[in-house]
Amino acid sequence: MTNPKDDLKGLINEILVKSDLSIHVKEYLKNININNVIIISFGKGSTSMSDGALEILDNKIEGGVVVIPKGSKRPKGNFEVIESSHPIPDENSIKAADSIMEWIKTSDEKTNFLFLISGGGSSLVEKPLNKISLDDIKVLNKLLLDSGASISEINTVRKHVSQIKGGRLASYIYPKKAYGLYASDVPGDVLDQIASGPTVPDPTTFNDAFNVILNYGLNDKIPKSVLDVLSEGIKGNIRETPKPGDKVFEKIKNEIIANNELILRHVSNLLSNMGYKTIILTSRIEGESREVGYALASITLDCINKGLPISPPVAFILGGETSVTVKGNGIGGRNMELALSWGLKISENTHYKNRTAILAIATDGIDGPTDSAGALLSGEDIDYIKSLGIDIKKELKNNNSYYVLNKANLLIKTGQTGSNLNNVIIITIK
Repeated sequence: MTNPKDDLKGLINEILVKSDLSIHVKEYLKNININNVIIISFGKGSTSMSDGALEILDNKIEGGVVVIPKGSKRPKGNFEVIESSHPIPDENSIKAADSIMEWIKTSDEKTNFLFLISGGGSSLVEKPLNKISLDDIKVLNKLLLDSGASISEINTVRKHVSQIKGGRLASYIYPKKAYGLYASDVPGDVLDQIASGPTVPDPTTFNDAFNVILNYGLNDKIPKSVLDVLSEGIKGNIRETPKPGDKVFEKIKNEIIANNELILRHVSNLLSNMGYKTIILTSRIEGESREVGYALASITLDCINKGLPISPPVAFILGGETSVTVKGNGIGGRNMELALSWGLKISENTHYKNRTAILAIATDGIDGPTDSAGALLSGEDIDYIKSLGIDIKKELKNNNSYYVLNKANLLIKTGQTGSNLNNVIIITIK
């Protein structure tokens, strides 16, 4: 009989295969008739998505640009390729935006644009609004990412300091035809939040963006140029992002072609075949990683000890994107901190440590500013970590989960996957 940790180890490749965005692009394009195509692809899944489009459309493609994260796989075909920066924009993000604008500007009325957009696009492509400098955009993004704000809150701000986010890119495309195919990396699959929704109507406002800044105590920290733009926008002196019903969206068809739920259902079927009762808790988990880890440990312990909400063998499956409020100077990521927190709480209950394990993995292969995709561990692994002389609680306070898990050889390292369908968390119990 296999143990819970070994069962999870066998699922890692299945998760990565199901995350392949080229498959989902091909399935969509087989059902539409489109010619004179210019492809604009950006995000962590840009190569995979453009490769899928190339396979189906081939000689119908007239050109385009693919914006990829630095160091990732380059796309097939004769596209213009720009390597850009994530998670903080840089000069290449500006270059990418300028290139996209040029492809739009030089196209004719017969052109059909195919936008292939995935998570990470907010950083890879950027064109600051008004007098905001690139350096100020960098500072803003760093503050937001470290604040503990959700991805929807972060993108609400990003939309209102950019010339292309929040549907503004659609203003440049109109009246030409376009398809916007999105791979969702946001909890709840909110279309306008994926890569900050460059071709999608934006329901948020300058006032919403300013409230995010206030709620996280950033108003005294963000650059003056950003505050000025938000203030002028609230006063009506800067035009709002295009809203639902705006004519600029009349000839754009936006759709989500892949999401986290697809992976969760696939994993659920696999685990059922392995003899587990499966419960998909949610595909939209949010919140502080450490607290989510503790909460999931409580659910795990109740399952083992009381058969609540169901008796073992069981697998709890969930996805989404938690956040980390960075207070220390360590190195870590959402999934690593969540898994380590779960393990710490499980280890405090000595009778159950060998009966359960957790897998927390980022489908893009990147968990925080590290070379890790996440972690795989059991309650017993925590004992080993402690035997190394590591104070886990101290390291968690320092946001240093990578150091701890790396020392114990509990990290998952996949490299950049060319996908981005959010995070997958699975807990197996026997």
